[in-house]
Amino acid sequence: MITLSLCMIVKNEEAVLRRCLDSFRPLADEIVIVDTGSTDATKAIAEEYTDKLFDFAWTGDFSEARNFAFSKCSCDYIYSADADEMIDAENTERFRSLKEAMLPEVEMVQMWYVNRHEFRTTDNFEKDLRPKLYKRLRSFTWIDPVHESVRLDPLVFDSDIEILHLPESSHAGRDFSIFQKQLAAGKKLSAKLMHMYATELMLSGGEKDLAEAAPYFEMLLAQPDASEDARMEAYCILARHAGLTKDHDSFFKWCLKNVIMHPCAEICCELGRHYFEAGDFEEASVWYINALEETEAILSADHGERIPLEMLAHCYEKLAGEHPECRDACLQLAAEYKGRLVSL
Repeated sequence: MITLSLCMIVKNEEAVLRRCLDSFRPLADEIVIVDTGSTDATKAIAEEYTDKLFDFAWTGDFSEARNFAFSKCSCDYIYSADADEMIDAENTERFRSLKEAMLPEVEMVQMWYVNRHEFRTTDNFEKDLRPKLYKRLRSFTWIDPVHESVRLDPLVFDSDIEILHLPESSHAGRDFSIFQKQLAAGKKLSAKLMHMYATELMLSGGEKDLAEAAPYFEMLLAQPDASEDARMEAYCILARHAGLTKDHDSFFKWCLKNVIMHPCAEICCELGRHYFEAGDFEEASVWYINALEETEAILSADHGERIPLEMLAHCYEKLAGEHPECRDACLQLAAEYKGRLVSL
């Protein structure tokens, strides 16, 4: 059976830390906790579970803290946990079976991450596969019978283990401050981080967050080598920002640029919201139908299903009041969209 290091970086997690450690402790051969500056009872709670508690001066970079934490682990595999995770009894048994049957060549295990919907920041799905378990020491293997090379991609196993992600609040504000710090320092975000930033803004960004992000996305569009995907995402963020600030000229400029390239569900929803707020419920319904049936979401899955269903029900309820001659038909459509929404 393999040995397992439960590895965490924490800060002010007194509300959830004990729940996490109680659930994972039966699986862990060692528990490594790195504190990045807690001012509550987090460290005192951690000391109840392990003597491998370390301090790390926060640098604003999660990867630096993760690397430091991993360096303190000594078991065969490392499970990287967040304090707001937990594992139930059924999945504890699945995890224990995995420990017993793990093949030595497996270097990474993915597990199902089950998200709490109301506090999502970058998660588009209630459940998605994520890498969670890592082999601490990796051996390199030569492959191919001729023109041989060293295998660089890790050997990944997709398990059926489900990890419950149960945050008590949204982490969006923390994440936005890190993005802004990077940008203020003149650092260019990678394509991956740009996509994550845009996704988080679309899912949970407020007017202030979008205002701070808008100059960066405008600069991105000025770059001749910006990819089509990056441009599409920038149009979504800039259109949303312009819509919230009632800058109608900019709003339609960004929406039209997206529609000319390849219309997406997010832009259709933004146009639907514009017309709904203007009281033109018939035109709003056209754009929400486009979001639901004719386009795909590129940042927020909700904009391709939940939001248009919800807003179409509202549109047809409004139209029923405006058009007595077709009131019953409108209410029937509203009921149908509500039914589809409930079944999600």
